[in-house]
Amino acid sequence: MIRKIGKAVLLCILVAAFCTGCKGMELGESAGGTAYTVTDKQGTVVRMPAKPHRILTLSMSTDEIVLGLVKPDHMVAVNQMLDDPISSNVVPLAQQVETKVRNPSVEEIAALQPDLVIVPDWGDVTRVQSLRDLGLNVVVCKGAKNLAEVKETVRLIAQAVGEPERGESLVGQMDDKLAEIQAKVAKIPEAERKSVVLISLMKSYGGIGCSFDDACQYAGVKNGMAKLDIHNGQAMTKEQLVAINPDYLFLPTYTNHGKYDIDKFRAGYLQDPALKSLKAIRDNGLRDPYEGYIYNCSQDFVFGVQEIAYQVYGDAFKQSKNEHLTAVDE
Repeated sequence: MIRKIGKAVLLCILVAAFCTGCKGMELGESAGGTAYTVTDKQGTVVRMPAKPHRILTLSMSTDEIVLGLVKPDHMVAVNQMLDDPISSNVVPLAQQVETKVRNPSVEEIAALQPDLVIVPDWGDVTRVQSLRDLGLNVVVCKGAKNLAEVKETVRLIAQAVGEPERGESLVGQMDDKLAEIQAKVAKIPEAERKSVVLISLMKSYGGIGCSFDDACQYAGVKNGMAKLDIHNGQAMTKEQLVAINPDYLFLPTYTNHGKYDIDKFRAGYLQDPALKSLKAIRDNGLRDPYEGYIYNCSQDFVFGVQEIAYQVYGDAFKQSKNEHLTAVDE
């Protein structure tokens, strides 16, 4: 009972603090803010009194989308992995946002006093109503799993932050970059297209229906897991990996700022006698793709396509590790 009372008191304090912040925003809005509405993925109409300046999103990809639409000082926090150079392609931008979060509770979110919270529907949407009950503006977006859904999400978030024209700019930049990549891919004969299997720390990731599978198709690469009709959400066994026998293995490099022993995880595959006959291991087809791109479901998905092609087909697709599509003027 004491714990429940304590939590209730904390919530009351947070609500009071948030309302105090709201009063300050109302004053600013009366000086020139323009109200607008946005309809989120769940059909909820959210009224924005003015363009937000304290934005919080609950995933890396949605952080990256917002960082292509507004300047970093419009974000109250970003995901803690966004400043990890192994996992993120927007480290310089992320470093400009002081507060980092991982999976914040309702209370932690309220304490940040955001004027807009963006929640992808692949996350914990049970928090949405609690956040709205606290008076927060919450927009639920699609947790994108392919190029079409990325574009849809970019457009929705652009509307939510009051920058629809910038959203269209990002989609246009994506189309241009993808056309450039596919012009090169088209020169690769079908008989020379290679197969790849992604070894992920998320053991049920990589099959049909995920963003990696979609990116492989644009990169002219055959996703080995799709060959065995393995769908996203289904874990691939090592026996299945042997049956696929891919030309290339993409290995994970994630370390969580050096806290995770990735070498131990990789050894579970590379030192397994049952896998020594794999074409990828036998013929030096092991690759360490840049994770800031290949897991990317923001506008920078297109660089994930290019990264896959680069790792398989070589220097014609080479790119740097800090590419980021943005519609924000410097």
